[in-house]
This record gives sequence, C-alpha cells and structure tokens, in this order.
Amino acid sequence: MTDRRFTPDEVARYGRHITLREIGGPGQKALLRARVLIVGAGGLGSPVLQYLGAAGVGQITVVDDDLVEATNLQRQVIHTAASVGTPKVASAQAAINAQNPHIHVTTVQTRFSAQNAAELVAQHDLAIDCCDDTATRNALNAACVAAGIPMVSAALTTWEGQVSLYDPARGGPCLTCVFPHAPPVIEDCSVVGVFGPLPGIIGTMMAAEVVKALTGAGEGLRGRLMIYDALYADMRIIRTKADPACPTCHGMGAVK
Repeated sequence: MTDRRFTPDEVARYGRHITLREIGGPGQKALLRARVLIVGAGGLGSPVLQYLGAAGVGQITVVDDDLVEATNLQRQVIHTAASVGTPKVASAQAAINAQNPHIHVTTVQTRFSAQNAAELVAQHDLAIDCCDDTATRNALNAACVAAGIPMVSAALTTWEGQVSLYDPARGGPCLTCVFPHAPPVIEDCSVVGVFGPLPGIIGTMMAAEVVKALTGAGEGLRGRLMIYDALYADMRIIRTKADPACPTCHGMGAVK
C-alpha cells in the first residue's frame, strides 16, 4: 500500500487536498502511508473516524469493546439505528468502508488497558485518544511515550471540550505533564447529559490536528491546549510545557 500509485478515483476523491499548497501530492501520499490507532469509537471517535477515513489515511486501527446503544445515537454519528446491539468497531468499520473503500480498517473489540497498550500501539505512527476514562487515557499516553509517537487527545464535559497534541519526543509535553493528577470525578453523561454537537466539534478538531501532524501542514497544538465552551461560544488556548519531574516522560520535551 505504501508505494502504490493513486487510482483515478483517488485522485478525484482527494483532489481538494492535493490542490492545497500546504498538503499537495506529497501530503496526500503521507496520509496514505500513515498507520493510525484510534481508541474509542463513541462520540469523539465518530467524527475522527469519519474524517480520517474520508481524508485517505491508509491504515486505521480502531479499538473499543462497547456495543452500540440507542442512547448513543444523539451524538455518536458514525452509528445508525440499524447498528444498535452490534459492536461499535464493526459499525464504524462498515461506515468508513462505505465512504472510502480505498483504505484498510482493522477492528479490535477489546478494552484498551495498561496490559495490552504496548502491543496495540506498536506499528502505528500516531495514536488518538477518544477515551472516556482517565485510566485508559493514561495507559495510552504512557504507551505512546514509550513508543515515541504523538498522541492527539481530547476530553468532554456537558458543554465544554479540550484538545491537544502530546508529543514529548518532539519537544512537547506528555499528557501527565499537563494533568499530573486525576481530575475530579464527573457524573456520567447519563445523569448530567451532554450537548449533542459537542463531540462532533471537538472530534473534528482532533481530526484536523491528525491530518496536519501527518502531512506537516501549518502549526499544530503541540505545547498548546485548546478549550472550547459551546454554551457561551468561547474558545481559548493555554500554553503547556513539559515537566522535568514527570513520572511518565521524565521531561523529554523540557527545554534543557
């Protein structure tokens, strides 16, 4: 797959990227060669999977152990009513392949954890954290640090979301540098609710960061945390930096 030429259909399909000066043919080929791991096929994972599939990321691995439920459909837009009761990874794979048959999607129906993290992260160029719990997120962060690959990560509350690129191997902080302590326990969205479009907004931002990271286009969120408040239509960016005392990355990205 990495050395093949684009088919005429692919040239037409990706034409709007190829004509972008910042991406062009070389960038589109980089997307085709890319191997991306996505942990979570829910609210955040839905738009990430849809846009990376549409963009032509050549090899996508999606990890999730959940089944589609009716309560997911308000915001997890990659799934349909017909998917209820089926594995999320299978539902997502079918949707991506229906949109773009030129890429390869691997599904892993399991719970991502510290025990299988290294094996799942191996052989990927970038990982995407679409998790909904701190333990899974920290396990993915640690595995990415050990493998020396970047991680695009996001998190949501009822109306607010945040996204960043964690990449200590290339001068940025890791997740633990920025969030050294577990956040306060937030009630489940089944209790407090979640604004339906919010995962789509934040997930699309994540997809944009991934495409830029893989193609080298523009400036990404390495060393910056973007926070979006949907209720008050407010967005702000906070500078972040590596912690020399970080127990996970040991300040790899800290200025010496």
